[in-house]
Amino acid sequence: MFSGIREQVQAVFKHDPAAKSTLEVLLCYPGVHAILIHRVSHRLYGNGLYVVSRLLSHFARWMTGIEIHPGARIGRRFFIDHGMGVVIGETAVIGDDVLLYQGVTLGGTGHEKEKRHPTLGNHVVIGSGAKVLGNIELGEWVKVGAGSVVVKAAPAHSTVVGIPGRVVAVKGVAMTADEWQMLEHGQLPDPVGQTMANLNERLALLEAEAKAREPEAPSDTASAMPGG
Repeated sequence: MFSGIREQVQAVFKHDPAAKSTLEVLLCYPGVHAILIHRVSHRLYGNGLYVVSRLLSHFARWMTGIEIHPGARIGRRFFIDHGMGVVIGETAVIGDDVLLYQGVTLGGTGHEKEKRHPTLGNHVVIGSGAKVLGNIELGEWVKVGAGSVVVKAAPAHSTVVGIPGRVVAVKGVAMTADEWQMLEHGQLPDPVGQTMANLNERLALLEAEAKAREPEAPSDTASAMPGG
């Protein structure tokens, strides 16, 4: 138990430069409170104490603004930064060293009783306000840009942005933990912007080519001749 709390505190120091002390983390970080309460409620849920586990998760939601169903399976060193508005569904599965920002939803898309929520591999990072919906899998080291809506699986070591979310980079390229642990929103690829830039460049080339093919204007030689 205490080793799990220690790991949770270390995860905060790893991801949040604002953390100053262990006491501050334990008292003032709602993401830590939510995950520690979830560890207890998940065990109760696994033992068939559904109402008690739901009451405990409801209390955590009231206290932190983070809603985690007690049935969700969450790995080690999971960190929710800020956390307000985060929702994690019953059949969600989350690997180790995963980072979620505020407003993230790991939701379902149907009414089936079986697996209907996402599975996240190890070291996944999901940006603010992003929604990952349905029984889909995001591989290890996947990044999801802020505000994206992901409804299709994404391979390991890829970046997903947009609505609907599209894989735009970096498929198949392994990165180190230090390179991948933070989500730099300003450095994520912009597929729409890149497409527009390519179109503008192509248009400029076509305009230059058309101008080069235009016939030259008549000279003033005729007007300069005698009697002209």
